[in-house]
Amino acid sequence: MNTLTLLPLVVLIAAMFLLTRSNKKRQQQAQNMRNDLQPGSGVRTIGGMYATVKEVNDDTVLLDAGPGVELLFAKNAIGAILTDDEYNRIVHGIEHDLKSDADVVPDDASSLTETADEPADAAAASDDKAVDLGKKDAAEAETEEKAEEAETSEAKADDEPKKTDGDSEAK
Repeated sequence: MNTLTLLPLVVLIAAMFLLTRSNKKRQQQAQNMRNDLQPGSGVRTIGGMYATVKEVNDDTVLLDAGPGVELLFAKNAIGAILTDDEYNRIVHGIEHDLKSDADVVPDDASSLTETADEPADAAAASDDKAVDLGKKDAAEAETEEKAEEAETSEAKADDEPKKTDGDSEAK
C-alpha cells in the first residue's frame, strides 16, 4: 500500500484511541465519585433532583428528598456530589457570603466624595442657590409664549402698510 492511503487510516485509529481513553477516564472519575458517597451529603441526580444521602448500599442509594420522602436510586443515577454551601444555596436558598465583612457599596455617591474633616452637609450648604437646568414652570413658560406672540404680532403690524378709508395721496 501507498503511504498516502495509510495516513488517513493511522489518523482515524489514533483519534478512536484518544476518544476511548478520555471516555474511560471520565467513567473512572464518575465511579470514584459514586464510591465516595457518604450519608449526609447533598447530591444531584442525573434527572436533576436534589436530595440528601441517607443510606449507601452496594448498588443503591437511599435519598431523603424532603420531609417524609425517601427515594431509592441506583448509584449510577447520582450525577454530582455537591458541597454544603452549594446544596444550601440551591435547595434552601441560603447564600453563604464570604465577603460579609467587606465594605458595602453606598446607595448614593455623596459618601464617596466626603473627607474625614468635612461634614456631609458642607457640600450642600456651600451652594444654596438653585441651578437652572433649563426647565421652567408651566405658568412661567405660558406667559413667556404669550409675550413672544404679542411681540411678533406687533412687529408684523409695523411692517404692513396702514389702510385708510379712501384718503389716499395717490391721484
